[in-house]
Amino acid sequence: MRLAALRQKKSLILHDADILCEAQGLRQKSRADRPAPFTPDDFSPEVWRRRGCVTGEAPGRGSSLFIRPVADAAEQWVLRPYRRGGMAARVSEARYLWTGAERTRAFREMRLTARLYTQGLPVPRPVAACVTRHGLAYEAALITRRLPGATALASLLDTSAIAPERLARVLTRVGAMIRRFHNAGLDHVDLNARNILVDADDTPWLIDLDRCRLRAPGKWRQGNLSRLERSLGKFAAPDAATRAIQHINAGYEG
Repeated sequence: MRLAALRQKKSLILHDADILCEAQGLRQKSRADRPAPFTPDDFSPEVWRRRGCVTGEAPGRGSSLFIRPVADAAEQWVLRPYRRGGMAARVSEARYLWTGAERTRAFREMRLTARLYTQGLPVPRPVAACVTRHGLAYEAALITRRLPGATALASLLDTSAIAPERLARVLTRVGAMIRRFHNAGLDHVDLNARNILVDADDTPWLIDLDRCRLRAPGKWRQGNLSRLERSLGKFAAPDAATRAIQHINAGYEG
């Protein structure tokens, strides 16, 4: 993975040059309906809707879009604009204080995700991040590869959606996955059942690394697990949530 930066008017874009080369090759086989390399338009949900390339939408504050970068290609990307929540959203839902490109949420998440990806950890491959400055503020968005056939763990906690034996196996794998990330030093500040995806092979993946960071071992590890346990209680009955965290802890302890 080779990260490269470019400037487009008021915007700064950090992208994976290798993915860009692959996408260029795909474009040669279809109508070149978008410019290369990336431009700020490639980070606009409205532009993708006008192109007719939106294939779906994920729940969440940022309303992430599933997009098809090339009309006749199987690969899909996930476009996630950064959005504020809580009291801060009353001031501005989409703008953040500018303190330098490398300190923006988009660039930090792009670089962290790329680092974990190159270490072989199960995160979606990052494609590009864009930061557009507006005076003392900025707006941002991130594009990653979509995981084919992946489902949020939250959706699998309903026992009618998956056999109990399979769910137990998945949850144990989730615990082992979290331990791998903790061993790498990742403090995931929003570890919840929607930020863990499970693919068709029952392999778990971790997504949404916004505001996450690498740290030395500490109490934050248990804080991650406690946050996940509270999340399980929102998507499963109390007894099912208890069993789920037991399986996760078993996988975590190995």
